[in-house]
Amino acid sequence: MKIIDAHMHFSKIDAFHQAAIDSGVDYSLKGYLQEAADSGIAASVCMGLIEMGVGAFPDLRAPAAMHSDLDNPPENMYICLGINPHSLDDNRIRQIEQLIVRKKNMVGFKIYAGYYHFNICDPVYIPIYKIADRYNLPVAIHTGDVYSEDALLEYSHPLAADRLAVAFRDVNFILCHMGDPWIMDACEVAYKNSNVWVDISGLLAGDEELISQTESRAAVMQHYTCGLVYLNNYKKVLFGTDWPLVPMARYIEFCKKIIPGDFHEDVFCNNAALLFPSIAV
Repeated sequence: MKIIDAHMHFSKIDAFHQAAIDSGVDYSLKGYLQEAADSGIAASVCMGLIEMGVGAFPDLRAPAAMHSDLDNPPENMYICLGINPHSLDDNRIRQIEQLIVRKKNMVGFKIYAGYYHFNICDPVYIPIYKIADRYNLPVAIHTGDVYSEDALLEYSHPLAADRLAVAFRDVNFILCHMGDPWIMDACEVAYKNSNVWVDISGLLAGDEELISQTESRAAVMQHYTCGLVYLNNYKKVLFGTDWPLVPMARYIEFCKKIIPGDFHEDVFCNNAALLFPSIAV
């Protein structure tokens, strides 16, 4: 089975380097390529992120359009441009649109809700959603728990995406991390709105032992599956690892336990291929 990792990272972010130590992964291009090959990952979507100083994320000084720290990403790695709302102005918005037109590996946008203290319906983001509409690009939105005490949870709650989905019916939105811990809320937004998906990236952060411990706790596993059962539509669920937070192969095993076998091909590959039509697998 081919796999598309619809949510991973490759940026020189101090928090990611620390996470890689905890998960035991080799957070380098060589490490990524080896893990992807060993895990059967045919393509990946990298969520762009930049910090200007060590440990500064969420960095208000970052560029308006944040990408990976790879000058020449592998051919099978695509980019969702991360957006820093503090740096957006008319000129940078034009530059972002030009970049989308020029770079064929740019396949969407990532909004870091919660990390940046803006509601996702704030007018500052409207030009980005309009670009997404013009070029049929999905918009991934961080939802749920945050990796920084400086972030604000009030902005990362998935219910905020309901208003956004209604306002921009022709834009496809992805609620990253299934809104965890508000999984039921995220799945309700996806259930209600035809233009909303969830991804199951980043549900865990740690090494193989932590993943095994989680799998042994029935209440925790039920926490992940209840929303999916309520959503009852596995064509609206995307697989992602949030690498380097977890070892790829072990996280794939974990996700296969919360997704019924009949829907593995859709969740692990087909859904992402439809939502990101530029991805070749």
